[in-house]
Formats: sequence, structure tokens, C-alpha cells
Amino acid sequence: MNKFVKSLEKGQIVLGIIFLLIFFTATIVQIVTRFVGWSVIWTEELANYSFIWAIFMGAAVMVNHKEHFTFDMLQSKFKGKYKSYLSIFIDALLIIFNIFITMYGFQLLNHFWDFTWETVPAFNMGVVWLAVPVMSITMIIYSLNHILNAFNSLKDPDGKGVSH
Repeated sequence: MNKFVKSLEKGQIVLGIIFLLIFFTATIVQIVTRFVGWSVIWTEELANYSFIWAIFMGAAVMVNHKEHFTFDMLQSKFKGKYKSYLSIFIDALLIIFNIFITMYGFQLLNHFWDFTWETVPAFNMGVVWLAVPVMSITMIIYSLNHILNAFNSLKDPDGKGVSH
């Protein structure tokens, strides 16, 4: 599963970078065209929606690195198996939270699927809001992988465990 998670993370990083590049490019185009007196109104929406995707992909990757949701005070106090138990508990909470995000994300997606961009009616809003369930499902996968790794470290008699 670790190999799959690494591939998934690489894909999300690439997707996040692509959307950040789109965001920056659209913003620069918007600045330049306003400076020369033109108005390219679709660049604002493109920048906003690509930024949503970039942030949500980055948030999921941060969960994989255990840098997004953490309780440093408790983690620094515990050692060995108790630290693994805390990690399992935190990841279980994240899974429960992300199950709800996934359910509501699909409801959001279903509701807004047929809405269109204001400036480009050919594009629908469903593609924008698809970022919510993609983020939450990948967060669930990352958290499940953390739990499996924590259980493996509990089984390891040397206490070295399996790194993520």
C-alpha cells in the first residue's frame, strides 16, 4: 500500500503544481490585460477555481505528511507504543471526519454539477467542486495507510516500525 500511496501523492503534487501554474498564469494575464486597457474577465474565475484545486490537493498531501492535522503537545509527550496508539486515534478521527466530507462533497457536487461558470458558460461548476471528494477520499487513503503502518510498528519487536 505504501507504493500506491507514494504514487497517489506524486499525482496530487503534480496536479497541485499544474493548478498553481494555471492560477499564477491567469493572474498575470489578468494584471497585464488590465494594465493595457483590456478586460479578460474569465481569468478571474479561472484563477479562483484553479486555486481551489491547488489548495485541496495540497491539504491532502499535508495529511499524508502528518503536517496538516496534528497534536504536537501530546505527540511529543508519548513514546513507543503509546505514540503509535495516539497516531491511530488521530488518523481514525480524520477518517471519520473525511467520511462526512466525502458524503457532503458528493452532495455538493451533485447540486452544483449543472451550474456553469459566469464568464464561460461552456464550463460547469461540478468540475470545480469535484476537488472536495477527491481531497477527502485521498485523505482517507492516507490515514488508512498511516493506521496500517502504526499497527505494523506495534507488531515490530525492535520498535523500528514501518516508515511512511
